[in-house]
Amino acid sequence: MSPPQDRGRAPSIRDVARLAEVSHQTVSRVLNDHPSIRPETRERVLQAMETLQYRPNRAARTLVTSRSNTIGVLAALSTTYGPATSIAAIEDAAREHGYHVNTANLADTSPAGIADAIEHLMLQAIEGLVVIAPQVRVFEVLAASSIGVPFVSLQSTGRRDHLALSVDQVTGARRATQHLIGLGHREIVHLAGPQDWIEAEARMRGFLEAIDDAELGLHPPILGDWTADFGYYAGSELVRRRDFTAVFAANDEMAIGLMHAFRDAGLDVPGDVSVVGFDDIPVAKHVAPTLTTVYQDFHEIGRRAVALLLNQVHGAERIEVEDIVPRLVVRGSTAPVAVRPASVAR
Repeated sequence: MSPPQDRGRAPSIRDVARLAEVSHQTVSRVLNDHPSIRPETRERVLQAMETLQYRPNRAARTLVTSRSNTIGVLAALSTTYGPATSIAAIEDAAREHGYHVNTANLADTSPAGIADAIEHLMLQAIEGLVVIAPQVRVFEVLAASSIGVPFVSLQSTGRRDHLALSVDQVTGARRATQHLIGLGHREIVHLAGPQDWIEAEARMRGFLEAIDDAELGLHPPILGDWTADFGYYAGSELVRRRDFTAVFAANDEMAIGLMHAFRDAGLDVPGDVSVVGFDDIPVAKHVAPTLTTVYQDFHEIGRRAVALLLNQVHGAERIEVEDIVPRLVVRGSTAPVAVRPASVAR
């Protein structure tokens, strides 16, 4: 039997039934993996679907099965490397499990804007949610919303109303700072991330712990905004002081901006100043000098997040999750301390 030739509309479930010579109820059972379907019948229906290039209507399937096979992602700054890479990994892993992904980007991080984004996702009948929005207020709004589906965050918040799968940011920052201390640096500045970001707070905590453990004097941290432009601005201000020999930046973009400013001011990195970043974005190994940084495996984080979420969606027993420990990647932007700047008076 040849397939219908009506080019004016998309093929329907009845077209599939006609071509496979079965009832449309049988096609529906195949779509829903009903155990009563014989293997040869299932194969005939699937072949008909392939011939017709039939794609099931997801909304209709949701009405029949009460399952949307859809995961939601709530994301802030989804255009930056870390969130963008995690979202791509989540989409790949979800597809392997037969799930679709809908992403809501938080252009507005006010409580009302967060609530609107959550409502948008809930209208898509999502079965679970991955949160890549590391501001504390996002989780406060989620707790108040009672969304009724399981969710996993990629930041460790300390809350008990969801599972968190995250990189141990404190340990990563501590290792970055200890690397500088091990090279003999005693005057170390921290260029931090935005104050309301969970990751920025954790990285600052790791820095402060390492400084305290080494009994070093503390330079007040500089609060940045994650961008290379701010890194350049901060570097331009720092060169006027010259009371430091190293900088630990809370992400690679700001670190790269810093090195640009130092170079424009005539300072050599790492001869005059050592710089460490965080994230190990792809360009970190191509800048001059190559950037010492802390590596996060965003692909693995996304993959694990989907596995953890679907474990909850399918009603499996809640499991405890250990943070992923990052690793230091030493490249050309750090070196043993040279002569201390003349303006240092400690």
